[in-house]
Amino acid sequence: MNAHAATTAASVARTPALPDARPETLGLSRPRLQAMSDAFKREIDKGTIPGVTVLVWRGGQVGWFEALGKQCPAGPAMARDSLFRIFSMTKPIVSVAVMALVEDGHLLLGDPVAKFIPEFANQKVGVISGGRLELIPPKRPMTVQDLLRHTSGLTYEHQGDGPVHKLYQESRVRSRKITNAEHAALVASFPLVCHPGDEFNYSRSTDILGRIIEVISGKSLGAFLTERILAPLQMTETGFSTSEANAGRLAQPFEADPWTGDKVALFNMLEQPVMESGGGGLVSTTMDYARFALMLRNGGTLDGARVIGRKTLELMASDHLGPHVQTNGTLLPPGHGFGLGFAVRREAGIAPFPGSVGQYFWSGIAGTFFWIDPKEDLFTVFMSQGPGQRDFTRTLVRDLVYAAVD
Repeated sequence: MNAHAATTAASVARTPALPDARPETLGLSRPRLQAMSDAFKREIDKGTIPGVTVLVWRGGQVGWFEALGKQCPAGPAMARDSLFRIFSMTKPIVSVAVMALVEDGHLLLGDPVAKFIPEFANQKVGVISGGRLELIPPKRPMTVQDLLRHTSGLTYEHQGDGPVHKLYQESRVRSRKITNAEHAALVASFPLVCHPGDEFNYSRSTDILGRIIEVISGKSLGAFLTERILAPLQMTETGFSTSEANAGRLAQPFEADPWTGDKVALFNMLEQPVMESGGGGLVSTTMDYARFALMLRNGGTLDGARVIGRKTLELMASDHLGPHVQTNGTLLPPGHGFGLGFAVRREAGIAPFPGSVGQYFWSGIAGTFFWIDPKEDLFTVFMSQGPGQRDFTRTLVRDLVYAAVD
């Protein structure tokens, strides 16, 4: 298989569906799930989002899977197999791939990043002193674990307006036309926003993990993901682009945000990027991602294929921040920490939405979201392409799914 074929969502083979059952046999209330459906229809009618898909799995089977509204504002109806840019929902997949290499003995979580990407050896921390940016040596090297839990000192250009963020903003770091190696070298050339381990800053860390995978495996990130995760899980429609044959299945946002009027511009799913972004580049379907979620819920296996070990997954779905790490930004809700690739709920209360201690999840900037609740033996995959409405739709779907749990 050539590199392009390895990283393009297939157009011929369709993903095998998960078994389904009547919701009431799974401890889910049909009237409450219908109420969820009605709530999303109201939002679609109001023009909040073009359309959504919602898949709810519990106790071994899918109890609810529907597509509502339109796939794109002036296009066909949303379908169960519509294709979405999943953006940061790429991160859990890449994090599992990194942990597979840990299980193979190719790296340790405590390894310095510079062991694999030498450009990171000389990175300094940028501190503001007297209104100027001053560069000082880090207290300790950035590790693979720091990348996985976003305590690396790296950042995203949209996470702030400080002098380091401006360096990101003024660079080619967002280009889809540079290689993963060029991207990693560019990020290594910027100062860190904090000492590694001191703060949670959501960042390009997972893109750097993608490059580490390439360095260790000798393969492109897409080829490695296909070999170790996507093919074993039969996620036949997940890749860094999709073929022209799928042009009629692409979910699209409104051209202008319905709340702010700002122009919405997302990447072209039919275009094969040079940069295979481990932090946000994958295209997928609801059922493909549900197969990934079910593998996680099963402790690392699906249909006889073991992708990751049960104890490794347990480690990933535990909080890795603790009380001493400062949490920056608004991405981690109150009462939550962060594991190795997922947010993790630490408290039953505090957060303004229901859930269970120990549930873990992540989302994508364009409006995709999933969570796994081991206590309730439940997971949900939600897909939409409404970037500005993502906080609202994430909370809404949580409220409505938990209302249906009997």
